[in-house]
Amino acid sequence: MQGFARFAGSNESVCEMISGIHLRPLDPDRDAAALHAIFGDEESCRYMTEPAYKSVAETREKLKKWTTGVEDTSWAVCESADGPALGRVSLFTHRRADVWEAACMIVPAARGKNLAARALAQAIDNVFDIKRARRIFADIDPDNIASLRTFERLGFRHEGVLRGNWETHIGVRDSVILGLLRDDPRPWRP
Repeated sequence: MQGFARFAGSNESVCEMISGIHLRPLDPDRDAAALHAIFGDEESCRYMTEPAYKSVAETREKLKKWTTGVEDTSWAVCESADGPALGRVSLFTHRRADVWEAACMIVPAARGKNLAARALAQAIDNVFDIKRARRIFADIDPDNIASLRTFERLGFRHEGVLRGNWETHIGVRDSVILGLLRDDPRPWRP
């Protein structure tokens, strides 16, 4: 599998094909309408802290908020270089530059194609190899079985449960924490 291209500080909308999908920098203005299929859908937003957004404009504003400061690690997931966003993958830090959190959501119509795992594999390689992360973790609702299985297939290990960690629109929820270290095996690599 190829590695990520270094864009010499540029955040151009250049897509690189790895594992049959394209990741390109997420553009809230360009991608809001397509990603509203996720963020405007109650079932897709079930495990988020807030309920689904009522309008594309609201989705656009949230995407802008979420990508500010992490533009180089927030991507639209596409099946072709000029295709619509079928999902969003983002890796971000909280307090430590060498510890990152991973998140990914795919539009309902594109699920079942393993897009989340393929997109996350590319993004994880980018953050380990270029950003020099030491650890990447995922914070997942224990009832979000699809996300748990995706991260497990990527080699993430269960590290624990944080009880009552999130106050959400569906009540107080636990978090399952899964982690991957830079030197852990990555099943998608030969």
